[in-house]
Amino acid sequence: MGRGRDAILDALENLTADELKKFKLKLLSVPLRDGYGRIPRGTLMPMDAVDLTDKLVSFYLEAYGTELTAAVLRDMGMQEMAEQLQEAMPKGSGSVPAGIKGPPQVAAKAAHFVDQHRTALINRVTNVDGVLDALYGKVLTEEQYQAVRAETTNPTKMRKLFSFAPAWNLTCKDLLLQALRDTQPYLVTDLEQS
Repeated sequence: MGRGRDAILDALENLTADELKKFKLKLLSVPLRDGYGRIPRGTLMPMDAVDLTDKLVSFYLEAYGTELTAAVLRDMGMQEMAEQLQEAMPKGSGSVPAGIKGPPQVAAKAAHFVDQHRTALINRVTNVDGVLDALYGKVLTEEQYQAVRAETTNPTKMRKLFSFAPAWNLTCKDLLLQALRDTQPYLVTDLEQS
């Protein structure tokens, strides 16, 4: 991989300071696929092109991050740059931007509980430390555990926890769901019924 990251970085580095600022503002309001959250404004606005590229890839992964970057560029009237960005993707994923638009309905139905309810979990989990303790050593490394614990509020702890989610497999997500069921049973029940 890495090609999507490079393409995003090339596109963002070719923006002027004003265009980069406009890009970040539009990124805050562009419609996102189900299961994806927004990069917090306070985190997003001071970023340069390199940091923003890393954040886009860590939040949205390479394929969707590239698609999202191209969509924002198109919205800014920079069609040529958006096309160059999508052409830079490997031929095997050349169909990804078109193919991704069809499967979201399928993916949304099959999305894991923690992906479907990401925003609600960030906002509503109150016993983050209990969740972390359950995940320690199974899903989270010592460094990841400490990084989440270092955050000051429950929502920022949950955001930090979800920042590791792109690297998780289904088992990891199942372990998070079980930890939530054990520590926040009423919240999980409420979200399952919504």
